[in-house]
Amino acid sequence: MSEQPPYLRIADELRQRIAEHVWEPGDRLPSRAQIGQECGVGENVVRRAQELLISQGVLEGRAGSGTYVAEPRERVRVVRSSAREQPSGSPFRQDMKALRLQSDWESRTDAKVPASAEIATRLGIAEGEPCVRTTYEFLANGKPVQLSTSWEPYAVTGGTLVVLPEGGPHAGAGVVYRMAEIGVTISHAVEQPEPRHATAEEASLLGIQKASLVTHIRRTYYSHDGRPVETADIVVPATHCEIVYEIPINR
Repeated sequence: MSEQPPYLRIADELRQRIAEHVWEPGDRLPSRAQIGQECGVGENVVRRAQELLISQGVLEGRAGSGTYVAEPRERVRVVRSSAREQPSGSPFRQDMKALRLQSDWESRTDAKVPASAEIATRLGIAEGEPCVRTTYEFLANGKPVQLSTSWEPYAVTGGTLVVLPEGGPHAGAGVVYRMAEIGVTISHAVEQPEPRHATAEEASLLGIQKASLVTHIRRTYYSHDGRPVETADIVVPATHCEIVYEIPINR
């Protein structure tokens, strides 16, 4: 049997020290050089061990300050279900209310952004056609727990009261109800979840270590005639959230 890689051994050692309360939540860890000297390994081995524990939510890195024992953080339950579409609010807000967490989000919309080849394929339009792009950062008790970037064909919403997802009389109502206001009936949505590592930008926005595991959901809404009318990339950090799918049963 092959010997355990050194960085995994060091990760176990650090985890044990935390479990034995040698270091408490919020404590700053000694330098990598000091830990390496105590454990008989190089600084790069300690770095890899710390990065693993950061990705698991055991530690957290603070730029320019060091590595700390992470404070306990309740995982947010994110429910994916068409049954949770409500005209008066968002499914995210419902999820946070159930957990007794304060919910909010920040957004930015750019109109007439040319569709990339991938987005054009997902929306069934020509590459370069204008889209309305909106980026979101969803917050629970002021901390980021989800990112989303949405694209809607300008040909569908341009010149209407719902052209800006977070502006006008129907701001924040959600895709299904905004589209209904302009006579577009959403029949279904398709979601494709897959695990991957966070990009540097995503990690910075979510407050997680670069390359931490996230779930990337590609979602597309379709009208009753099969036309894609919105597509989005949703990014959820694995250490902070659990994703649950509710499947309505029609009888």
